[in-house]
Amino acid sequence: MGGSMSTEKLLPGTDRSYMALSGPSTPSKSTSFRLSADAVGATGGGGSPIFEELPMATIVSVSRPDASDISPLLLSYTIEVQYRQFKWHLQKKASQVIYLHLALKRRAIVEEFQEKQEQVKEWLQNIGVGDHTTIMHHGDDSDEETVHFSHEGSSRHRHVPSSAALSIIRPSLGGQQTVADKAKVAMQGYLNHFLGNLDIVNSREVCKFLKVSKLSFLQEYGPKLKEDYLLVKHLPKSIRKDDADCFPCPRFNFCNNNWQKVWVVLKPGFLAFLEDPLDTQLLDIIIFDILPSSSKISEEKVQLTHEIKESNPLWCAFRVSCGNRSIRLRTSSSNKVRDWVSAINDSVQKPPEGWCHPHRYGSFASPRGLTEDGSEAQWFIDGQAAFEAIASALEMAKSEIFITGWWLCPELYLRRPFQDHSSSRLDALLEAKAKEGVQIYILLYKEVAIALKINSSYSKRRLLLIHENVRVLRYPDHLSTGVYYWSHHEKIVIVDYRICFIGGLDLCFGRYDTVEHKVGDFSSLIWPGKDYYNPRESEPNSWEEMMKDELDRKKYPRMPWHDVHCALWGPPCRDVARHFVCRWNYAKRSKAPNQEDIPLLMPHHHKVIPHYMGRSEPIEISSDKIEQKKNLNRQDSFSSWSPSEDIPLLLPKDSQVVNVDDILDGHWKIHHLVQQTVASESLFSHQSAVEPMDQDLHVDDCMDDSMSSNLETDKTLSQITHSHKPSSVEWWETQERGYQDASTDKTAQVGPRSSCSCQVIRSVSQWSAGTSQAEESIHRAYCSLIEKAEHFIYIENQFFISGLKGDTTIQNRVLEALFSRILKAHKEKKCFRVIIVLPLLPGFQGGVDDGGAATVRAILHWQYQTICRGENSILHNLNAALGPKTHEYISFYGLRTYGRLVEGGPLVTSQVYVHSKLMIVDDRIALIGSANINDRSLLGSRDSEIGVVIEDKEYLESSMNGQPWRAGKLSYGLRLSLWSEHLGLHPGDISQIHDPIADKTYKDLWMRTAMENTLIYQDVFGCVPNDQIHSRANFRQKMSHVREKIGYTTIDLGVAPRVLEESDENGNVTSTDPLERLKSVRGFIVCFPLEFMREEDLRPMFHEGEFYASREVFY
Repeated sequence: MGGSMSTEKLLPGTDRSYMALSGPSTPSKSTSFRLSADAVGATGGGGSPIFEELPMATIVSVSRPDASDISPLLLSYTIEVQYRQFKWHLQKKASQVIYLHLALKRRAIVEEFQEKQEQVKEWLQNIGVGDHTTIMHHGDDSDEETVHFSHEGSSRHRHVPSSAALSIIRPSLGGQQTVADKAKVAMQGYLNHFLGNLDIVNSREVCKFLKVSKLSFLQEYGPKLKEDYLLVKHLPKSIRKDDADCFPCPRFNFCNNNWQKVWVVLKPGFLAFLEDPLDTQLLDIIIFDILPSSSKISEEKVQLTHEIKESNPLWCAFRVSCGNRSIRLRTSSSNKVRDWVSAINDSVQKPPEGWCHPHRYGSFASPRGLTEDGSEAQWFIDGQAAFEAIASALEMAKSEIFITGWWLCPELYLRRPFQDHSSSRLDALLEAKAKEGVQIYILLYKEVAIALKINSSYSKRRLLLIHENVRVLRYPDHLSTGVYYWSHHEKIVIVDYRICFIGGLDLCFGRYDTVEHKVGDFSSLIWPGKDYYNPRESEPNSWEEMMKDELDRKKYPRMPWHDVHCALWGPPCRDVARHFVCRWNYAKRSKAPNQEDIPLLMPHHHKVIPHYMGRSEPIEISSDKIEQKKNLNRQDSFSSWSPSEDIPLLLPKDSQVVNVDDILDGHWKIHHLVQQTVASESLFSHQSAVEPMDQDLHVDDCMDDSMSSNLETDKTLSQITHSHKPSSVEWWETQERGYQDASTDKTAQVGPRSSCSCQVIRSVSQWSAGTSQAEESIHRAYCSLIEKAEHFIYIENQFFISGLKGDTTIQNRVLEALFSRILKAHKEKKCFRVIIVLPLLPGFQGGVDDGGAATVRAILHWQYQTICRGENSILHNLNAALGPKTHEYISFYGLRTYGRLVEGGPLVTSQVYVHSKLMIVDDRIALIGSANINDRSLLGSRDSEIGVVIEDKEYLESSMNGQPWRAGKLSYGLRLSLWSEHLGLHPGDISQIHDPIADKTYKDLWMRTAMENTLIYQDVFGCVPNDQIHSRANFRQKMSHVREKIGYTTIDLGVAPRVLEESDENGNVTSTDPLERLKSVRGFIVCFPLEFMREEDLRPMFHEGEFYASREVFY
């Protein structure tokens, strides 16, 4: 079949969505990872067959190259093949059918001979000599063509009579009127012979003839597009016994010992290279990504694939270029080249699903959830809630787990108190799943050791010791890539392509926290060893003795950690998984491209159902049916034979496929999400009023306007909202939350799982993911959403470093978008609010005045340059334009808490470190991810990041500045929970914040609470940063005074005196217990100190090492 001139075409008019031909289809089953040559029988040959039921073939037309030539062997037949919901066309010549017949006859003869050998062997064994008897096999059948049929019965049941083939050669015999009609009937008859027998259909010969492979009908990878043998040169030379028979003919020296024949499979999202159509060993894969835009000079459209001219006219070739890869492929005719070029380009560039077609915000992924496709999202506030959900998801893993992060600690406990949850330690969880056969892939950021102390080398060693099914890669190699400044900053956990978690939380020490944000844990019940973490005080030099304390718990507080995470189901989850697969494959090629002990593996098989079952609308699956599907056998996973040392390439799942488990009608059951923490008295922690609780298009014509959300009218909203819409307060108080205790005293840490429109966005480039161009869709999403905001913007972020359009240093334009939107609101005389919550100080080691704290000061410099200092700051420009009305539109805040470290010990305070990367717009849209607001995270060419834009589809009656407003269920609920925590509100007080921009909320509650809390902390602690310390000299004086008065303090002056001494206007001194003052603190919100260090140039000095680093590192 090597010289086959057949071509395969997509069926005209067929949609790439899965359309069932007759009722629901049985989910495809895959074989083990590596099949032996004789394990391809129908049902009993050791592997799953390609065809589980009989396909159908119809002769559509008959043609001949020359009307004057009546030779039957030159006739060409167009054959339409149909298998379940898959249809495709083949072009075959009569001579090829005859070759197929001869191959089947040869196979039948060999099979009959082998059956007789088995009978002889059995007879010899019965008489006692079978143990020493060797059955000789036919030497000509020892190559890859040896395939044993597996059905019981003799070879005659698989016989195709020669008379059926004879009629093809002599179609003139019979009573038909024309040769073409006779040939069509003859060919149809012959096809019916071998397509009526599963044994024959699943033979290697017929599978090659029909152009099918083990990948053809696996629905999780999308529809069948095109596949065939091609020649490639870029792969390491494999030992194949049939290489000498490569097409078109060995006498032309076509392969010249460097080219090899491989089976190439085109799917909507990738081009896969297999050694053989019946093999599942992945040799290579090209994952399609966004193509560079056409140059303005050339009007020619940029193509993924194009035909190339070879020096030898007998060679016909084309090139596929994607990302940083360019691969040349050869085939036997120019017609085949054109077919491949057309098929590939059509599959990747057709909007909106084409992966090379740029989507909204310039993202690699299109918006999901615009139809009922199973797109769902859920939010988590702080580490306790998120880690519990992640632990429960990991425990439910059946097939594979993907993890990547900036920092990962194998010894991290995902549930607390840790003594009661030893099995929830990350390494223990992964070990348990690996022993069950779950394949685990972990990508670690390989840091520059002299700059960071996250010790990814230790983490890798620990992880690889867990089990052979755990595979770990660290990337990048700094010397070979030249990447020293930038990092992999995504935080991703993906389980079985069903659920993924993204956001601000790494699986590492210091991130676990509760809504209480305790400063102490003297009895070490919640934060063991180095998990009692405060990077402002000290970064551990080693993480290997994790149970050993780094800080003196009697003297120094931990740094409480505030974060936001989210879970995604359905197509957005598969988009995130696709991003992980791209990064994994790129790192694998860079780290271990040719190691024989690290083979490329096929990703794991999932039992899925297609979107459509022959209906005009998406199908809905009842919970009863889902329960039946949940018990489907998963033993046919591709991973079942994966060697222990394998680091595979992973195929991405097609994002349009719905997993049965993805469409659960209720919540995805995660039990006991919020574990009850050990009760502690108020003197161990600050007891706040919050109780603890267990379309913007940047590429022209990329997407139809109907794909993007309309934030300016209510027409669409009225069509998709229910006729009865509960009030926002009513909904909040009655909302059922399956992940937590339903106490009316507790603020929600977990939102309801909601059907939403979601779009995955990211920051990647050539160095981080091997893409052909930098993608900055997170940056574009921020700017677009700000520009389109109608009433308010709420931002929480670890950094806030951005620039106006005249800024030549800072390149991201989030600040410009905010500035322009505020000016527009002022011009239109409309109420518009921007609230930004940031860390009070960068989370790096060293006091503001310490010699080794140049990084802290540098970040403060660029942040203050953005906010309020210099001609490019937003407050400077707004004050010039709006005067004193500036504070009506924008304000900045931080979070702070207090408590006692030990009973009888002093009161201490610490900032609550804001690490979330969140923006909520108009209570309808939430942007959640890993990206900071700075150039590092937003430009795409620097740090790699992941995020998601979540747009609500379910709405509640609320208000904006006293006017009726439909608030989104997810976004609105998230803001209420965050504000309740920050302001110290009980759920019964939620009505106070349902309107975020009204004066009674913004001024009388939010701003007033922040100012009062700030004054209390200043009076009790005098902690930094504050607006009274304007220089480093002021800071040194304050530090000296505190140490002289109290004896010791923290690095940020966070220790209160035993007694507060206050003087009245008459000079009378009174003594007050500082705890009495602190009882007036509500929540955690405080004002961001805009005057702190205003007299200092905080940039690194020439005598500091940071002076000689690129300043881009700090912003």
